[in-house]
Amino acid sequence: MTKPFKILGIQQIAIGGEHKDRLRKLWVDLLGFEYKSTFVSERENVDEDICAIGQGIYEIEVDLMQPLDIDKKPAVHQTPLNHIGLWVDDLPKAVEWLTSQGLRFAPGGIRKGAAGHDITFVHPKGNAEFPLCGEGVLIELVQATPDIIQGLSS
Repeated sequence: MTKPFKILGIQQIAIGGEHKDRLRKLWVDLLGFEYKSTFVSERENVDEDICAIGQGIYEIEVDLMQPLDIDKKPAVHQTPLNHIGLWVDDLPKAVEWLTSQGLRFAPGGIRKGAAGHDITFVHPKGNAEFPLCGEGVLIELVQATPDIIQGLSS
């Protein structure tokens, strides 16, 4: 089966908890990940610290997330591994092709993510119309920049 796109590698891992300060203590203070910025979105019910490990095209983003309101959805603190992000060389083609194969995407379509890249999410659960899904894992597809495409395609 020929695909009109290529998954290039891991772009990010998102880790949720009720208290971001506890996550930051582990990932930044103890393990040495670099804090980069904070992103807050009421629509997505998230207050996240964007951290990273690695350099250049090999940098992997690790988002440490807590909910703005613990009683609202999305519940970014459940489960602790909230989602994994994958670099994609052609996000629109990937979404079109994967949808035609029966893969379910979460509402919201392609949009700008916290780090400024175009993103969309594969739904963790299937339904009657779209039976294929992330099998319990929320998967973020992230449009790679030209330098990342070149560096990770070899």
